[in-house]
Amino acid sequence: MKAKLTKKQSLIIDFISEYTNREGESPSYREIMSALGLSSVSAVAEHIDNLVMKGALRKTPGTARSLEVVDLSFPETTMLFRQRLAYVSPAEARILEQAAEILGLDLTDANH
Repeated sequence: MKAKLTKKQSLIIDFISEYTNREGESPSYREIMSALGLSSVSAVAEHIDNLVMKGALRKTPGTARSLEVVDLSFPETTMLFRQRLAYVSPAEARILEQAAEILGLDLTDANH
């Protein structure tokens, strides 16, 4: 199931993702704290731990700069739902759309 993130958690995920893409490694907790105006490194650690528990981040314990953003969009599952929707009756389509909503899948096709 897609994790529901708070506004602050979403900002942290976005910052980590952008920083990692730009620098080739994840930011330190201090860099996250400074960039997002958080009060302390322990506040960052608490947010990071919560994001790991939600499955939105991975980290290697005891290793610096090991934060990795997890793709929560489920691209393979979304593709399968879209393919199946093309061949089902309207009643079956409603059931599939409800299931996708429960799973937090975005069935809108950005390419069309």
